[in-house]
Amino acid sequence: MSRLRPATIGAALTLLTLLAPGVQAAPAKRPNIVILLADDWGFSDVGAFGGEIATPNIDALAAKGVRFSNFHVAGSCSPTRAMLQTGVINHRAGLGNMPETIPPEHLGQPGYEAQLNNRVVTIADQLRAGGYRTYLTGKWHLGHTPGSLPTARGYDHALALAQSGADNFEDKPNLLLYDRTEWSEDGRPAKLPARFYSSTLIVDRMIRYIDDGRASGRPFLASVNFIANHTPLQAPDADITAYAGRYAAGWTVLRNQRRTGTVASGVMPAGVAMVTMATSSDWSALSARERQQRAGAMAAYAAMGTAMDREIGRLVAHLKTIGEYDNTIFVFLSDNGAEATDPMAMGAFARWNATMLYDQSIAQQGRPGSLTAQGAGFASASVSPLRGYKFTASEGGLRVPMIMAWPGNPAIRGGRVATGFAHVTDMSPTLLALAGVTPQQGVFGGRRVEPMIGLNLSPMLTGSAPSVHPADQPLGYELSGNAVLFKGDYKLVKNLPPYGDGRWQLYNITVDPGETQDLSRSDPERLAVMQSDYVAFARANQVLPMPAGYTAPDQIFANALRTLLIPRLLELWPVAAMLVMALAVLIRRRRRRAVR
Repeated sequence: MSRLRPATIGAALTLLTLLAPGVQAAPAKRPNIVILLADDWGFSDVGAFGGEIATPNIDALAAKGVRFSNFHVAGSCSPTRAMLQTGVINHRAGLGNMPETIPPEHLGQPGYEAQLNNRVVTIADQLRAGGYRTYLTGKWHLGHTPGSLPTARGYDHALALAQSGADNFEDKPNLLLYDRTEWSEDGRPAKLPARFYSSTLIVDRMIRYIDDGRASGRPFLASVNFIANHTPLQAPDADITAYAGRYAAGWTVLRNQRRTGTVASGVMPAGVAMVTMATSSDWSALSARERQQRAGAMAAYAAMGTAMDREIGRLVAHLKTIGEYDNTIFVFLSDNGAEATDPMAMGAFARWNATMLYDQSIAQQGRPGSLTAQGAGFASASVSPLRGYKFTASEGGLRVPMIMAWPGNPAIRGGRVATGFAHVTDMSPTLLALAGVTPQQGVFGGRRVEPMIGLNLSPMLTGSAPSVHPADQPLGYELSGNAVLFKGDYKLVKNLPPYGDGRWQLYNITVDPGETQDLSRSDPERLAVMQSDYVAFARANQVLPMPAGYTAPDQIFANALRTLLIPRLLELWPVAAMLVMALAVLIRRRRRRAVR
């Protein structure tokens, strides 16, 4: 088992100081760790990253810590969560694809278990072995069987949602995808309050876990996984009202305002170029009712973000009250970029189904009983000035806001921006090093496991190094056929329909983070080398080619039909059989009367 080495404790506690000569020693006891994971937030949704949404508590953490402006995750939630938890690339962790988007022919293949496999160990496994208390609340989405829930993967206590999302006011699933919710607590079905709000519930339970274990005197890992801002977008009335009319000018105006904000806040270079995405229609061409509906949906999105931020503030205030704030490392990030998919724009059947199952009136948007989604137009503003959305391998899908703060450690100069490349697989190695726990290196608990590929970001935290990733070291990624190869300042990227044409493109994402200048023709030598690097990555990680005609949205629909429609038809089968038998008896009787 990975153990805490005494010699390592002191080294880790002074690590940041050693990297920043001239500052006083770091705190004398091991730090707590709080991971604040938002769902489907775009790059510029946070105030400290240039957005207009009120996020004062997240901004306060940014003021105390470091904003990472070139930080990358996966294009969707489960693969990101797998890499965050393990420091291992998603294909080796079992999330080569998600349950909702995986084609049946891939399910169960190596790396495509669609849940966290047993070849990896989590950060919770390792911290618990090193003497930490470990807690998780909120969205898990890495497995729903007893052996794949959080308390089987290193967490002492967990209130966890096994699915991609759920209603935020009651124990009800997204009815377009699931027939029931899968909330569990400590591995058993959870009984939720009759009425609640998800962000409040998630923080309430985490505060309870932290307080219940305080007597042990041990530091804690708190993994706080919000459902905000996953569809359905829902928020308290007061928060929605606060944004009334704010988005009446439309998404093009907001995307331009956000671009200006990212430059002013220092997370984007001056003069950053920006494309107009084809999915963003002309706002002025919409009817007055359509504009009202779309602006109201964005108001619900912003309100949900503000409500989440308020709960983060409540958790921070509690840690201050109990004397744990200064010696806590806070990490804030999103699991992927903004969600462009809108059930009301997915065809007649989806619209009919949503209208039948939810109150889709304009006045009800974001409120209980509604199924509100941001839509592609305003999602383009959430990711401004980047290209693409959730599911894509473009920067708008993969580059997200990330903040690290350790308020009581003077080695971290607050308010700074780290512009070097960083990746979600770096988080576990970094946090383990800062906690003084030796990261696993291919062996844990006497068994061989997948070694972590991430790197320690501590030099970027202190500013002693602009990046920790060597410029000549490639890093590959793939999800649903959308693929990337990062190498130094450059990014090789391919998106399948409906997000792209399946052709490789090449960008310098340091000078052109908006991916406006494709270099594939002007730099053919680099293109060829990086394509070769990607082939090597795909072969080494057993990346499977997508079936002909595959698209992620179509697969979501097909998988939902398989998991919802067929079971419902089977439930109705006895009734249908009785009706058929009754009809047969009726026909027989009529024939007998006719013969007479």
